[in-house]
Amino acid sequence: MNNLRQEFIQFSVETGVLRFGEFVTKAGRTSPYFFNAGLFNQGGTLARLSEFYAQTLLDSGVEFDMLFGPAYKGITLASATAVALANKGRDVPFAFNRKEAKDHGEGGTIVGAKLEGRVVIIDDVISAGTSVRESVDMIRAAGATPCAVLIALDRMERSGKDDALSAHSAVQEVSNAYGIPVVSIGNLEDLFEYISNAGAASEQAQYKDAVAAYRRRYGIAA
Repeated sequence: MNNLRQEFIQFSVETGVLRFGEFVTKAGRTSPYFFNAGLFNQGGTLARLSEFYAQTLLDSGVEFDMLFGPAYKGITLASATAVALANKGRDVPFAFNRKEAKDHGEGGTIVGAKLEGRVVIIDDVISAGTSVRESVDMIRAAGATPCAVLIALDRMERSGKDDALSAHSAVQEVSNAYGIPVVSIGNLEDLFEYISNAGAASEQAQYKDAVAAYRRRYGIAA
C-alpha cells in the first residue's frame, strides 16, 4: 500500500471531491464514482492538494525545470504546486496560458515565466487529452520540452464508445502520443483499495461491488 496515494483518496472523500453513487461521465457512462477537482475550492484544501502534487512529482523521479498549467483548472494547480515545491526546497518557475491572446501589455497567450527547459504539465484529470495536446504544442513552439504530465486522478478506463472501446485509456494514449510519462497522485486501483479496506459499515463499502463491476467493464488491462 502506498500511504501517500491512500491518504490522497481519503482526503478526496473527506472533502467531497470524490463521491460515490451514480454519475454520468462525459463519455455517457454511468459511473459509481465521481471526482470533481473543482471542489478543492478553499485555501486549506488547495494547500493540502498542492502538497500531494508536489510530493508525487518529487517521488516520481522525473527531471524537470518548470511547471505549466493549462487554462483554466491547471492555472491554480500549477501555481499552488510551485508554492508547495518551494516549501520543500525546490523553487521552480511556472507559467500558464490564456484562452485568448492579449493584444496589449505584454501580449500573447502565455503568462508567467518563459517556457524553457523541461516542462511538467499539471492538470486535474485527462479525459479527451485536448488540454494536454494544446499544452504540448505551446511548449514545443516556445522551444521548450514537455517532459511529463502530472494529474490528480487516473480513472484507468478504456476510451471510446461502448461498442468500440479502445484497448488503451486516455492517459495511455497521451503518454504514447507524446512519448512522455503521465504521473498521477492516485488512480482507480487506489480507489478500489480504499473501498476494500473501509469498514463494512462505512458509506463507501456499499459501492465496492459497483466499482468492481465498472472496473471489469471499462478498466484497462493490468
